Amino acid sequence: MIVTERLKLRPWRESDRLPFRMLCADKRVMEHLGGARRAADADAAMERMIQSQKTHGHCFWAVERKADFSFIGFCGLIVCEKAGTPVAGDIEIGWRFRPDCWGQGFAKEAAYASFDWGFANLECDRIIALTTSENTRSWGLMDRLRMRRKPELDFYESSQVTGGKETRIIAYARAREWD
Repeated sequence: MIVTERLKLRPWRESDRLPFRMLCADKRVMEHLGGARRAADADAAMERMIQSQKTHGHCFWAVERKADFSFIGFCGLIVCEKAGTPVAGDIEIGWRFRPDCWGQGFAKEAAYASFDWGFANLECDRIIALTTSENTRSWGLMDRLRMRRKPELDFYESSQVTGGKETRIIAYARAREWD
């Protein structure tokens, strides 16, 4: 578990299932992630996070607000499994939060804690982040996290994440050693 001033980043619990389903069903949250998801899709994503934690010792962790112990989203690190792309095998940071938690610095706070944990515990030279060029909120946060835009790592993807349409995925990275 990672504890910050206002948050706990922790392994997933069964009690996270319903609020995670609600997060994944929210059209605002999923606007740039292929659209709202069914409960079965959210369950499968949660199971992938649980398996990543077991296999690698990290995942996109559940984020709990300390003030009221509520599940507000996720943030953390996974091994990027996008085969055939320039980022396959890299450590990827990611986040997703409830809309009522947007604009309060929770994603930034959780991301900095994830970077600290990753660089202290994983053998990686960089941590990447991926989004679509249309997702200005996400790449805006990447800029605020002092990540660097890496166009040479961009790729095109057609998957559930992109709603089945060919979409340019843009990459940012933060080096272990600041450049």
